[in-house]
Amino acid sequence: MAKPGRPRIFDRDQALRQAQRLFWAAGYEGVTLSELQEAMGGITAPSFYNAFGSKEALFREVVELHGKTEGTAPARAMTCNVAAREAIEGMLRAAVKGFSQPNKPRGCLLLSGAMNGAPDSRRVQDYLRDLRAQRRKIIRRRLQRGVAAGDLSTGTDIAALTSFYTAVLDGLALQARDGASRKTMMAAVDCAMAAWDNLVPGG
Repeated sequence: MAKPGRPRIFDRDQALRQAQRLFWAAGYEGVTLSELQEAMGGITAPSFYNAFGSKEALFREVVELHGKTEGTAPARAMTCNVAAREAIEGMLRAAVKGFSQPNKPRGCLLLSGAMNGAPDSRRVQDYLRDLRAQRRKIIRRRLQRGVAAGDLSTGTDIAALTSFYTAVLDGLALQARDGASRKTMMAAVDCAMAAWDNLVPGG
């Protein structure tokens, strides 16, 4: 038996994944420190702060982990050596699968992690907003690559196309959060890609 006062030994990687699940399901403010401690193996508050620094620091680490795990499939779709249309469609379909995995929280951590947050979580809200802006930049750059490669017309309104497919991506995340089926969301992707012909000169 451990001596009194000795910090509880815990698996840091496993604890981080448990925190990821909690934040993904309930958002930053929806999770209390005591809930985190319990889910992360019943660690004490001193052990928690020694290992992660603060709740905010833990959340940022969770978001980084999320990007390296749950966010890899959509990212790969955007870097595949295919035409811009196929890249955008692949990104959306991969996102739908990620938003609706069995036995995992639904939706997108970057979108719902700090929605409608209190003033004292402003830094977390700004952090997630910046990350979502990076997603828009990735979509825009991929479309610009399409123009450079010749699979998109030089007359394509890249800004409008970026805004539209970013809105589709965020909308799918919210639908997933509200319980939409994967089939329903894939049908929405079908509609979004059908709109491509009207948005892109020469389709």
